This record gives sequence, structure tokens and C-alpha cells, in this order.
Amino acid sequence: MSNAFADRLIETVRKHDAPLCVGLDPFADKIPALFGDLRQDAAATLLKFGSSVIEVAAKHAGVLKPQLGLFEQFGEMGYATARMLTEYARSSGMLVILDAKRGDIGTTAEGYARATLGEKPGFDADCVTVNPYMGKDTLAPFVALAAQKQKGVAVLVRTSNPGAGDFQDLQVGGAPVWQRVAQMLAPEVSQLRGASGWSGLMAVAGATYPEEARTLREAMPHALFLVPGYGAQGASAADAVAGFVPGPRGREGGVVNASRSVTYPQAAQNAKSMNEWRAAIGEAMSAAAAELRTACAP
Repeated sequence: MSNAFADRLIETVRKHDAPLCVGLDPFADKIPALFGDLRQDAAATLLKFGSSVIEVAAKHAGVLKPQLGLFEQFGEMGYATARMLTEYARSSGMLVILDAKRGDIGTTAEGYARATLGEKPGFDADCVTVNPYMGKDTLAPFVALAAQKQKGVAVLVRTSNPGAGDFQDLQVGGAPVWQRVAQMLAPEVSQLRGASGWSGLMAVAGATYPEEARTLREAMPHALFLVPGYGAQGASAADAVAGFVPGPRGREGGVVNASRSVTYPQAAQNAKSMNEWRAAIGEAMSAAAAELRTACAP
């Protein structure tokens, strides 16, 4: 198997027979008391919670997406814990898309690229999310390092949030901004293509806008999609894979993220023991994977 990020991602999706990506979002008011007290020892609680999620997630999904901002709120130990969990997930056989949404230029962007994709003291994540709205030069350091290190870069193109249209739908030369961003990314898509034909230059394409995802696929036929908005944000599995295309085992073309719906199901919130908690989130992850598998069936 090729070491290119795109090839590794598509291979793990095929291996698990589902495009599920588990989002790791530590919410202080949702982490059960089984894991400790965030007010007394945030680092230990986050580490126990995160590693426990990973142990279950690795059985159902090939990709983990830690939300860095939700770790950073706990200070330097939160940041350090996110790095440890990234390493743990990778050692467990999962690919890690670090959801950092960086977006700057020049030496600052280079620093962000090394911090997220670079080896220690960086995160050494497999892929990082990047905000392109300062211009194409925000992407260059990430794409260069990704090409060198066989990593991926997930670029915000058509996001899932309700306010996405405030800027992304503005018309520029007869097309919305998000389409212009997709067109701008074409050279970078080519740079990060693997032997599978897929590119590690990913496009973030919200499940809440399935018609736009289909249009985006036409503009970026070889880009893998990172699809938020499935589950807690209300999009269906069919909506989530709208931008996928027929592959050797069904529809493919990226991963679909589920966070709160699989890490904080009500049964897990009510769990009285770790075994009950593991069973609850395992059932939620299994159900999400099955639903996406059905949506991708040929």
C-alpha cells in the first residue's frame, strides 16, 4: 500500500467498510463523572476520556478527528493531552485529522504547519484542517509539508454551519465564493494525489448542503471530502455521502464525521460503570457505521 495519505485513508475506509470518522470533542458538561473531575484534574480526566473513546472507536472507524479548540480551552495541559491522544490514536491504527482550522500566511503559517503535521514537538497528525479565506498563500506551507511527509490538508470549502452562506454564498463572477475556492484548489489537488487516484488535498463539504456537495464533486473530482454535519447537526447519512462517487465496493470519496452523536449518546450519559459506557458508545458508533454503510451500498 502506498504511504500517501489519500491512499491510507481510502484503504482504511474500505477495510472498515464504512466512511465513519469519529470526532473527539471534549465538552466539560458532557464528560461523565466516571472519568474524573475536570475542575480538579483536567489533564487526567481528558486523557482517560479521550483514550477510552479511541479504544472503542478503533473497532468501528479508521479515522479520528480531535477538535483542538476544545482541548485548548483547558490550557497548556489540554494542548499536551491532545498531542498524547493523537499519538495514541495513531498507535492504535487510526488516522488522525487534527481539526485546528489554521489560516495565516508566511512564517506564521509555516509554524502552524510544523506544529500540526510535523514530528515532535509537533502533533505529527495525518491531516489538518485549514481555513483558506486569507488567500491561497495560507495553504502553501501546509501543502508543501504534506507533500514532503505524505500527509493531508483538509480545506474549508463549503462548511456545515448555518452561517456558512454569509460569505461562502457571495457571488463572484457569477459563481459563489465556495465554488471559486474549489477552482483555486485544483493545482494543490494534483500535488497530493496518491496511487489510488484520490488526493490528500481534502475539501470540507458539509452534509447539510448535499446539492452543493454534488456540485463540489464536479469541481474537485479527485479530492477526498471531509463531511461534517451528520448526526447531531441533523443531516442524514444519504445527505452526508451525496458528494461520494461509485467505487469498487460502493460509494466512496471521503469520510463522514460524527462527534456528539457517537461520544455522548444518552445511554452513555446515564452509564453507571465503564463497561456500560463502553457498550453505549460502541453501540452508537456501530449504528452510525451501519447507517453510512447502507447509504454507500452500490
